[in-house]
Amino acid sequence: MKQTKKLYDLDAYAIEFDAAVLSCEEVQLDQQVIYQVILDQTLFFPEEGGQSPDKGTIQDIPVINVQIQDDVIVHTLEAPLQVGEKVHGCIDWKHRFSNMQQHSGEHIFSGLVNKKFGYDNVGFHLSDQIVTMDFNGVLTAEEAADIEYAANEMILKNIPVQVTFPSKEELSDLNYRSKIEIDGQVRIVTIAGVDVCACCAPHVRRTGEIMMLKILNMQNYKGGVRISILCGFRALEEYRQKTVILSELTSSLSANQDSLVEAVTKLKNVNQSLKTEVAVAKQELMEAKLEAVPKDQVNVYLFEDNLDAQVMRNAVNQLVTEHSGICGIFTGDDEEGYRFNIGSRTEDARSIATILREKLGAKGGGSAAMVQGSVIAKKEMILALIS
Repeated sequence: MKQTKKLYDLDAYAIEFDAAVLSCEEVQLDQQVIYQVILDQTLFFPEEGGQSPDKGTIQDIPVINVQIQDDVIVHTLEAPLQVGEKVHGCIDWKHRFSNMQQHSGEHIFSGLVNKKFGYDNVGFHLSDQIVTMDFNGVLTAEEAADIEYAANEMILKNIPVQVTFPSKEELSDLNYRSKIEIDGQVRIVTIAGVDVCACCAPHVRRTGEIMMLKILNMQNYKGGVRISILCGFRALEEYRQKTVILSELTSSLSANQDSLVEAVTKLKNVNQSLKTEVAVAKQELMEAKLEAVPKDQVNVYLFEDNLDAQVMRNAVNQLVTEHSGICGIFTGDDEEGYRFNIGSRTEDARSIATILREKLGAKGGGSAAMVQGSVIAKKEMILALIS
């Protein structure tokens, strides 16, 4: 198949294009019929270089995926096109420009990291939600913040972003970043004074169009660091969402922004203290209920509300030392079902678990001494089977 002409290389800002259909293959995928279409030329950037593909339509048919193999670009559509017909395509400009902002911002950040620390970007992922970069060296939070600030300074300078296709001779004299060995023509994206990198994706014309760059998260990863960023309108939307959350929290806790962490920490400590008090009270109440069980009772089954696993286990352990049969604690209700711990020092507790599993579809397991699990059934049904 003839290589697809990449119109996005000629003009990353073009939105509409015309093309001829070279092939259309019907494919069955996950019980759905889709159509894989190859055009003589396209504006649709495929999934490549760690970046998600463009979105849009061809002949008003949604394009649900775009892939590339051996320089042939395949568009996945929901309906077929006629081979040989002329078609009109339109990309989703908002999605395309957002990806351009993210990718150009990543080049600035990675270029600055490489210049200052010598680390390479060895992993890059640009999805519709996040941008991640993996560097083969560790950055401190302070160092990453410095790079973030410098990146925004470069955005503010509105530096031209140049795309070139150097010859092999020119390429041999060029110092550029590249994560992989590239066969054939190499496409170079240059941001003067910041970065020179081999890249196949569309980029903004000038750095000012990136608007802003913000680090969202960083973590140690495979001996280096993984940094997540957002740029442009995505960063603005992220800031808007966090502002709404911050406003709701400050209002709920009657605290201003500066004292919010202190207020949350105080609330967390109070909550933990109350949890401890409730746990102690539940344990004491459970012990009182256990004491009320007649000592000569052989089998004991108790149904309680909202017990945690440790209280249940402790209760069963106490019961089996005082009663010779099978003892169990069930916690929950008839609507949502019950969790259970069942034990015995003289019989095989698994026999009860087997009955609950076979008759009521219970889940769980354990040893002869104790089993635990869950069951969706009413209390009366459970007692009728095990009593």
